[in-house]
Formats: sequence, C-alpha cells, structure tokens
Amino acid sequence: MQKLTTLPNGLRIVTREMPSVETVAVGLHCTVGSRYETVRENGLAHLFEHMVFKGAGGRSTRALAEAVEDVGGDLNAMTGREGTVFSARLLAGDLPLGMNLIADMILDPHFDVDELEREKGVVLQELAEVNDMPGDLIFDDLQAAAYPDQPMGRSILGDAASIGGLNQSDLVAWRDRHYRPGEMIVVAAGNLEHDQIVDIAAKRFGPLGGGDAAALEGARFSAARTARHRHIEQAHLTLAWPGPALRETGLFAARLFGEAVGGGMSSRLFQELREERGLAYTVFASHAPFLDTGLFTVYAATAERDSREALSLMQDILRSAPETLTQAELDRARALAKSGLLMSLESCEGQASYIARQLLVEGRMIEPSEVVKRIDAITLDEVRTAGAVMMAGNPAEATIGAVSEDDAA
Repeated sequence: MQKLTTLPNGLRIVTREMPSVETVAVGLHCTVGSRYETVRENGLAHLFEHMVFKGAGGRSTRALAEAVEDVGGDLNAMTGREGTVFSARLLAGDLPLGMNLIADMILDPHFDVDELEREKGVVLQELAEVNDMPGDLIFDDLQAAAYPDQPMGRSILGDAASIGGLNQSDLVAWRDRHYRPGEMIVVAAGNLEHDQIVDIAAKRFGPLGGGDAAALEGARFSAARTARHRHIEQAHLTLAWPGPALRETGLFAARLFGEAVGGGMSSRLFQELREERGLAYTVFASHAPFLDTGLFTVYAATAERDSREALSLMQDILRSAPETLTQAELDRARALAKSGLLMSLESCEGQASYIARQLLVEGRMIEPSEVVKRIDAITLDEVRTAGAVMMAGNPAEATIGAVSEDDAA
C-alpha cells in the first residue's frame, strides 16, 4: 500500500509497505541536475553528489562507508540532467540508519577543501574513462548536437576546465539554492512503517525553509551533426529526433513506437541491421522524456566500412515505420512495456523508484494497474501518429569512427 505525507514546509514523504520482504530501500529524490547549471558551473551537480560522500555529519569518508556496510547495506547516488538521487539499501531494522546517513550527507556535508581537490581529480578520471569509451561518449556528442550551447546539451560530468574552476563556495551555494523541501521527496519501500519514516524525515528535514523553484532554461532542439574521426574497431552511430515531454499526452505512444522499431530482438532495427544484413552487433532505439522536451534516439555500432550503409538503413527503417507498423508489432511492444514495468516492481528499489517517479511526474500516486491500463489503451493509429510526428523533421546526428561522405568521395 502506498502512503503519502507532506510536511508543513513542503517536503513529501512517500512509502510502499512490502511486509513479505526483509529489506528496505530508502532514497532522497531531488529535482535538480545538470540542466540547472551555468556554463561555469558545468559538472557541479555531479561533483556535489560525489562530495557528500567525502564526509558528513561528523563521519569521514571511510566512516560513512563503514557505517552502512557494518550492517550489510550500501549507499549510492546518481546525477541526471533533471534530478539527483541519494539512496540506501538495508535490512529492515536498519532503515533509521540509512535515512540518517542520507540526511547527514545533504544537511551536514563537510566539503573539506583538500578532499575537494582530490575528488576533482577522481571526476577527471571518470571523464577520461568516458572519453576512452566511444559507446558512452557518443551519447554526450549526440546531446550536444541536439541541444547546442545550452544546459541540456552539456555533459553531466562537465569538462576539465569547468571542473577545475569549481570550489567549496560553489558546493555550498548549490546546496542552499537547490536542496529545499519543495524540491525533494523522501521515498522508501520494503518492510517498513510509514509513520516511522515520517517521524525521522520531520526531525531531520522539518526545520528546512522553503523558497522559489529554480529557473530552468528551455531546451531548443537542433538537427546538427557532429563527427569524431578515431581509429577504433567499430564505428558508433547515433540519430535523434525531438519527441514528447514527460507530461505530454503522446508520451506512451512514442515509447511504444520506440519499443516496436528498436526495443528488442524482434524489433525492425535489430532484425534488419543485425539478423538480415549482419551490419551491427548492438542496435536499439529509445525515447527519453524531459520536463519540456523529449529525445527519440537510435544507436548502432558497426564496422567502419559499413557505417554509411548502416546509417542510411537506420533512417529508412525509422521513416517508413509510421506508415507500415503492424498491430502485431504494437502488441509485442505493448507486452514488453508492461512486463518491463511489472518486473521492475518486484524489488524494493524498483518500487521506491516507481513511486518517486509517479509523484515527481504526475504529482500524485498512481497504481501500476493504472499505468498498465494506459498502455493497453494506446491504439495503432496513435503509435503511428507519434512516430510520424517525431520522424517529420531532420535528425541530430553524432558519429565516432564512421566513414564520412567526404571520405567516401
């Protein structure tokens, strides 16, 4: 059963009781990510996430790790473009410890200057690792091509220059500006009591004051192209079109279109590029929705000599799909979407993520059965229309190691 309580300062606490399990997942979901950064701050949201693990609430970096691992649990965090999540998984009886550790990390981080300089070096190593992995780097390149010179297009990790310029004052200002009650949700799922969660959250976060929501620069899609010429074993190819945003009515149809054309082994992209022509080992399509826009993306990795053929074939498949998509393909995509949702809900972490997402996106608690009904209600015409709208314009394009038209001339 889902329960929701809102504290007087605006902090929301939402739980899902799962009496049959022995564990809990607890998290703090914050509606701030890299889209809220200025050019100089690029990478700050991610660096903040790192730095709260470097000592908080009187515990050192090591003491934080030992506190949670002494009871067999773990702490984790993730930074995205529009959100940051701090989470813990524990045995049910250790839930208060997990909540208090997360609260310490947000409310009482040490932000030690020496630790900051060391961690900036760690982030630079993370950035270097991404730059050495074209299968990851390509998506940063695509984001930059689709949203040039704007927060949506910049890397979540930042770059060497922006990371090097960040300081202790930036971390404090970021926390004070963005980590406020109305922009945070405490979420927990597992063997728990809702009132206990509320009591701890009220004690730790209740004294926080409110404030106006942070301004967000709107995303502006561009059908730009970018290419990196590297001597690597595979060429990496990506295309992207604008799609529905998080709260747009066409979102479910767009996702089913993506599932049908590139979501599984039976999809058109997989069958045509891999099974019938042997052009790619990995190929898929997906739709990522954001607050004010969405990005429908297709990716393939292929041999350099086959890159132009693969890129052209990907576009042909996607542009023809809105007119030729069949009911059988939709039904298969629908089944995959429903099973993916329901399977994810069989863990405490999946339940916690689901209820947080529904509250953040819909502003209310929605049972999974309602989402399944929405998926079941989508018609073939709606999916075809969603695909046609997305495919109507020219795509953004990013490639690494591909043969260009100039090279082939």
